[in-house]
Amino acid sequence: MITESAARLQYLIDTIPAKLMQIPEEEFSRKPAADKWSKKEELGHLVDSATNNHQRFVRAQFEDVPAIGYDQDKWNEHSYYQQMSSAHIIAFWALYNQHLVELVTRIPLEYLARTCNAAGNIASLQWLIDDYVVHAEHHLKHIMEY
Repeated sequence: MITESAARLQYLIDTIPAKLMQIPEEEFSRKPAADKWSKKEELGHLVDSATNNHQRFVRAQFEDVPAIGYDQDKWNEHSYYQQMSSAHIIAFWALYNQHLVELVTRIPLEYLARTCNAAGNIASLQWLIDDYVVHAEHHLKHIMEY
């Protein structure tokens, strides 16, 4: 499963940034409503997800059920994505996810059953990795469609 998830994430890294770079800055920054994220902020949310899942992927290998959760709205607000250039956020998302591909493909198989408390959900490292990719696919599809 790790190989499949890593391959799907690699595909996103290889294909999505060029498509996102074609979206004009004004459109990438437009908020559909005051309380909704812009495309830029939604991609920033995926950076925050990468950050928190990076900790999960590493710490679950050597800690007993580490608890790692975060307030996604506060992270987004205080990361100031809306004020950054789209090109920066796109490049950072791609680079961070390339790092995660490198990481997850090196995790020993025997660690994949270890668990982590992800915001109250006790899940195996295998499930967290697979879910991370599904989550990224969901948000990237949404960014490209609206």
